[in-house]
Amino acid sequence: MKHVSMWVLVLGLASSASVQAADQVREQDQSRDQTQATQQIRTQDQDRIYGSELMTRQERIEYRNRMRTLKTQQEREAFRLEHHKQMQERARAQGKTLPDMPPAGMGPGSGMGPGGGMGPGGGMGPGGYRR
Repeated sequence: MKHVSMWVLVLGLASSASVQAADQVREQDQSRDQTQATQQIRTQDQDRIYGSELMTRQERIEYRNRMRTLKTQQEREAFRLEHHKQMQERARAQGKTLPDMPPAGMGPGSGMGPGGGMGPGGGMGPGGYRR
């Protein structure tokens, strides 16, 4: 009887240890996923906001919010140009350099306003190919 009780205790401890190990793996996976998501958001910000690597997280949030509130393409372009000048000045003050122009497709004349440029005559027809 003592041997059976001992084995039950050993099996119970082993089971508990494996549950704890599984919990640790799950926590590590969640932490890794959060880190990857954060890095992806940073990459997206850097792709969309000129000079974002020189901005704080709060500044990027404010930039995006301001862009959403502007009504016309002309207002957005004026805001972008002003932001571009500010980022150039900030880079100079920090002894860094930024490209002269925002990434292709993000600056003036890109034609990519709200809706992704798929408006009348500008996109592909039904079925995903040009006719």
